[in-house]
Amino acid sequence: MIPSSRRTEAARKAVHVLSGLFALLLRYLNGWQSLLLALAALAFNALALPRMSGGALDRDADRRRGYALGILLYPLSVAILIVIFHARLDIAAAAWALMAFGDGAATLAGTFIGGPRLPWNRSKSWAGFTAFVVAGASAAALMQIWVAGGHPETPAPGFPVWTLALSVAIVGAFIESLPIGIDDNLTVPLLCAGLLFALWPVVPATLAGAEPPLRGQLLIAAVVNLIVAGAAYFARTVQPSGAIAGYLLGTAIYAFSGWPGYLILTLFFVLASGSTKVGYEMKAARRIAQEAGGRRGARHAIANVGLAALLAFLAAGTPHRTAMLIAFTAALATAVFDTVSTEIGQVYGKHPILITTLRPVPPGTDGAVSLEGTAAGLLAGAALAAAAWATGMIPLPGAAVALAASFIGTTAESYIGATVESMKMIDNEAVNFANTLVGALSALAIWGLLK
Repeated sequence: MIPSSRRTEAARKAVHVLSGLFALLLRYLNGWQSLLLALAALAFNALALPRMSGGALDRDADRRRGYALGILLYPLSVAILIVIFHARLDIAAAAWALMAFGDGAATLAGTFIGGPRLPWNRSKSWAGFTAFVVAGASAAALMQIWVAGGHPETPAPGFPVWTLALSVAIVGAFIESLPIGIDDNLTVPLLCAGLLFALWPVVPATLAGAEPPLRGQLLIAAVVNLIVAGAAYFARTVQPSGAIAGYLLGTAIYAFSGWPGYLILTLFFVLASGSTKVGYEMKAARRIAQEAGGRRGARHAIANVGLAALLAFLAAGTPHRTAMLIAFTAALATAVFDTVSTEIGQVYGKHPILITTLRPVPPGTDGAVSLEGTAAGLLAGAALAAAAWATGMIPLPGAAVALAASFIGTTAESYIGATVESMKMIDNEAVNFANTLVGALSALAIWGLLK
């Protein structure tokens, strides 16, 4: 006999998957009509579905809360997708299909098949991860092709649609498996849609014609990063997982942005690791120090550097090299600004205040800022921006844009820390990724206005 919890999950995911079929309608609708469809679905899920199901779709947490959060976030995320990608409904439809079919297949496979667990999240299985990739990539590719057929203005991708869908599905499966505290009905479709949109204009010929050639760069990058990752591990600044993730990300950054980009990455690592060691005993005594003796793992590396690696790839494969390198610099400048300001502020900050209320708080409080910490973070961000300009990677105005964007991103991180992170609704790595994303997007927006 199947346990009631499994029957509930099966019924819930059946609705989750079948609702994805409504994305087929986006072939025939414009942006406003599609948004009305999503809002109608939100109203239906909020008012009618609970009565029709009689609570049969509610998990235990939903019953304690009094409403099913995931069932509300599903149509809300579709509405947000349509607002952002109203001119590219094929992207919105692909991300919707990825969420519906990929996430649904992952849950069902994990629930009914089980098997070996993921090393980074023991509550998730390789069966669920694989099911997400296979079902999500297939559904996303088919849905994109179908919806694009009704919108002849849709630009052709640089890589085949199936290649893009598979790449995005792998990332989506990884996001879905992370225990970051945010409902994956939001994170999976929104981040995957953004990634698919970013990868769309990447042209293989541009990558093949890069100077210096990528093949030579990749070989140099592999050797250099093997040495650096090994040295960082034996210096006890990273955990084994951090060394592996750092090796892969560093290799990608060197290959796609050259030695100037790698210099910026190295400067980030030195400043971030050095500031973590400052006053570590004092921070440990206050229980606000970085865990594991300040040694960072794969989660830290991906959160702080993952976006920069993607931007380096986009710089090498799209016609927007300068803009992407400015965003690359801004992402790392934001990460170092945040890390250094936090670590130095916890030791030397005399009057830390909560950014949302401006009231004094103890050092280490989520969302706390101090004059001393902010000044140190600003100097660190300026060092990265100046190095990017001095190496000729970006122009001087671009360095100024990157520094300004790093301040915006770090300020946003403080607000997130003072609100949702302080309520334990999101973990620190998710906040760190969010602040690099805000910094990079702010840089692109400012540079676009200046150009």
